[in-house]
Amino acid sequence: MQEKDITQKMLERHNDVFSDIVNVLLFGGKKVVEEESLFDTVTDSVLKIDGRARIQDRDVAKYWKDSQINIALFGIENQTNPDKFMPLRVVGYDGLEYTRQVRKECNGESKYPVITLVLYLGYDKKWTYPKNLFGVLDIDEELKPYVNDYKINLFEIAYLDREIIDSFTSDFWILADYLHQMRVNRNYVADKKAICHIEELLMLMSAMTGDKRFEEVIDEANKKEVMNMCEVLDIVEARGIEKGIEKGIEKGREEGADLISRLNTILAKEGDLDKIIKANTDKKYRKELLEKYNLLNDYGKY
Repeated sequence: MQEKDITQKMLERHNDVFSDIVNVLLFGGKKVVEEESLFDTVTDSVLKIDGRARIQDRDVAKYWKDSQINIALFGIENQTNPDKFMPLRVVGYDGLEYTRQVRKECNGESKYPVITLVLYLGYDKKWTYPKNLFGVLDIDEELKPYVNDYKINLFEIAYLDREIIDSFTSDFWILADYLHQMRVNRNYVADKKAICHIEELLMLMSAMTGDKRFEEVIDEANKKEVMNMCEVLDIVEARGIEKGIEKGIEKGREEGADLISRLNTILAKEGDLDKIIKANTDKKYRKELLEKYNLLNDYGKY
């Protein structure tokens, strides 16, 4: 889980990816948020609980400064598995940011909205937990009119319409396409769409699939100036074949050594040193003896 979180953050910290996610999910694919208008901000806040300082860390957060909109803060939270307390977590993230705005050092500044996007990256099952605060709290009906509800902006990436997925223009499209294909077909067929952030994407694919070959081929992909996932999978497949050949050779060596050892044991019991010497130097004679003592039956041809 932690590895997936780290690699997701690495990809989404790029402004082109971050703005693409916001534009597609919030603005229907319109280029409202330009990547040049995004600025990094700290993602952690110190929260005091029971007299102890605890750090609450967002996945990714950026300020948006635009000529028509003074400022806004966008935060992205990634979830590979559903979390029934997600509304409470989002309230915590957003509340801490609003609290920061009312501190003494911010009193003279304009206050700005905080918008958190929760990206659900699971494809095996839909998000079934509440998407608002009321769904989490056990509220007496008499109190309900006085309790403020708080909904979360949750997006189930694998379950988006294909048209929406194809609205992504950054490397995030490759992740969204992968999740969609795995949900629908339980199989992934790569596309020739150009990759911009090869290292971050391959580390993410390695974490999402559990196939470490994606991470292992990063240097080779950079050296060969790989352009798309089709080329990446060619390298990954070749790496798998190489490892398979190596394992096959090693297994063959082990089995061959075991056969010779068993043959030498038989010949030693017969007390025939000349046969042992000849069997270890003459391949044809050794095979005849292996057949004679039925040692090839367990291992196939040697």
